[in-house]
Amino acid sequence: MSDALTLPAETRERAGKGASRALRRDGRVPAVIYGGKEEPTLIHVEAKELVRQLGTGHFMNSIVEIELGGKTVRTLPKDVALHPVNDRPEHVDFLRLAKGAKVEVEIPVVFANHEKSPGLKKGGVLNVVRHELELVCEADKIPSEIVIDVTGKEVGDSIHISEIDLPEGSESAITDRDFTIATLVAPSALKKSEGEEGQTGEGMEPGETAATEQGVDDDAAQEQEDKAPDGE
Repeated sequence: MSDALTLPAETRERAGKGASRALRRDGRVPAVIYGGKEEPTLIHVEAKELVRQLGTGHFMNSIVEIELGGKTVRTLPKDVALHPVNDRPEHVDFLRLAKGAKVEVEIPVVFANHEKSPGLKKGGVLNVVRHELELVCEADKIPSEIVIDVTGKEVGDSIHISEIDLPEGSESAITDRDFTIATLVAPSALKKSEGEEGQTGEGMEPGETAATEQGVDDDAAQEQEDKAPDGE
């Protein structure tokens, strides 16, 4: 689970571009806390401390306890607006967490035990379709990462969400299909070698490789197509 972060804050009286610019000149970043069946609370935080916490790499997946007027408000960061030129934070949205709340977050995926995968040892390549998983988690049980064991995986194997034992308190936000997370594919050199050994399809010449030997399943291909930007 990601450790909770603490972020001191002060309330701000005025909204609007002029007030926000004035705060930024003073080294502060305007922000808002919303949700939890309460009215939004306008706040500002120290820019240097916010940048430091963003640099931890897990800010967006951590509980952030905002210290405000002698009280602590448990929140989850939902959006950080960055300056288009210098990437400095210009505004932050925090979701107020009610007791027992569940939140949707994106959790990074990490693959373990590469040396125990026969396919990778033969020169296969791990083709990662999803670098993050969209999960619905209990607010107090947000994992910092999801570790996927590739022990025993061969070239042509696929890893689907149904194979993953998610941590207690977490479930996939996508429930309408058993989507692909990664596939183990053969590099071109390995495909050619296999073809030269006589693994050809009907009507194919030695050295060619049948489409079914490519290692990328239809679901993975569709996932990559869906994630590609328009026009690419």
